[in-house]
Amino acid sequence: MKFLTEYLWFNTRKHREYINITHEVDRVLKKSGIKEGMILVSAMHITAGVYVNDAEEGIIQDMDDWLEELAPFRPDYRHHRTGETNGDSHLKNLLIGHQVIVPVTDGRLDLGPWQQIFYAEFDGQRRKRLLIKVMGE
Repeated sequence: MKFLTEYLWFNTRKHREYINITHEVDRVLKKSGIKEGMILVSAMHITAGVYVNDAEEGIIQDMDDWLEELAPFRPDYRHHRTGETNGDSHLKNLLIGHQVIVPVTDGRLDLGPWQQIFYAEFDGQRRKRLLIKVMGE
């Protein structure tokens, strides 16, 4: 079994941003040379996430609205007693999740017809890291 690990770095311009990273994940897959296996894509920060969904702008905005409705920015989170102001970002991470596993079949990402891989930033405008780990043969 072969393994390859790479890191992507992000420093978003906006506080919340959704970045399609499918091409970057595919680039790492091609570099690995594996034909069968899986890829772990994991945000390495507790105020960011990774998810698989459609790259259509409407669903991205609907998802952002839904996350803000479920975990709105507000000043009274207990977490803010630590001096931080990103309690909502931690909760949004729990809703989206921090990692996905994508199957690899015949040397390709085995995604459905509309599926894309996204990095979700909930507390941006600072440097953050994402892990891509390819495993297979």
